[in-house]
Amino acid sequence: MTDKSTCAFIGLGVMGYPMAGHLQAAGHPTTVYNRTGAKADAWVAQHGGTSAPTPREAATGNDVVMVCVGNDDDLRSVVFGDDGALAGMAPGATLVDHTTASAVVAREIRAAADEIGVGFIDAPVSGGQAGAENGMLSIMCGGDEDVFATVDPMITVYAKATVLVGGTGSGQLTKMVNQVCIGGLIQGLSEALDFARRAGLDQEKVLAAISQGASGSWQMDNRARTMLDRHFDHGFALDWMRKDFGIVFDEAERIGATLPVTAMVDQFYARLQREGHGRWDTSALIELLRDD
Repeated sequence: MTDKSTCAFIGLGVMGYPMAGHLQAAGHPTTVYNRTGAKADAWVAQHGGTSAPTPREAATGNDVVMVCVGNDDDLRSVVFGDDGALAGMAPGATLVDHTTASAVVAREIRAAADEIGVGFIDAPVSGGQAGAENGMLSIMCGGDEDVFATVDPMITVYAKATVLVGGTGSGQLTKMVNQVCIGGLIQGLSEALDFARRAGLDQEKVLAAISQGASGSWQMDNRARTMLDRHFDHGFALDWMRKDFGIVFDEAERIGATLPVTAMVDQFYARLQREGHGRWDTSALIELLRDD
């Protein structure tokens, strides 16, 4: 890959839209595809580049094809088949999947890519919408070292950190680890803030006192104050976290892992969904501890 490597970006949701914009701004001519064509048109109007009516046409002739869609089935629908991205890719090109999906589908795509001489990296991201917009995502990757080395310079235009963890599927497995950590951290933070409130403490001063110590975390720095303000119309929707937890539980069953805290937090999110709050940020767990 070179400074002028061309790319396609498939999936212009809250993450993909700004990620594709960073590629175009960095000088990589970018073709986009989105299931809702109006969003692709809006992206082209804002960023330049071009759009295509199918994943195959978006991928055709490009060096790297990035994908960021919703789940395993969405991923299969844009990668496989006559109109899928792989059908348009030439030997030597590379497919990079930023979807949070299963390690199973990552291995399926790798096998299909190998048959046509296309490289593949599974590369789910962490950092939320703000991280995508600011080009500050953390990206955990799985695949071959030589393939990763060719696409890393392009991925870094929207990342603050990229790590090749291991072989194909390792990126997705690492994202599962990430989501397990987040669930426990947010529940702990929710309980701590509620405890401080009930104890009559000034919560802002409590945060100032503890945030630089052993209990400090990204969640505390970025979500504690919005939790205190009861502001949840932002960030990573708990609907999506439950989707991710489903992937985690399937993998846990395969490998014999026990996840009691994650299972508990998943049920708390299910309760918020039943109450109609599925689009709230994952930090909304604190609402279940309030009296009003």
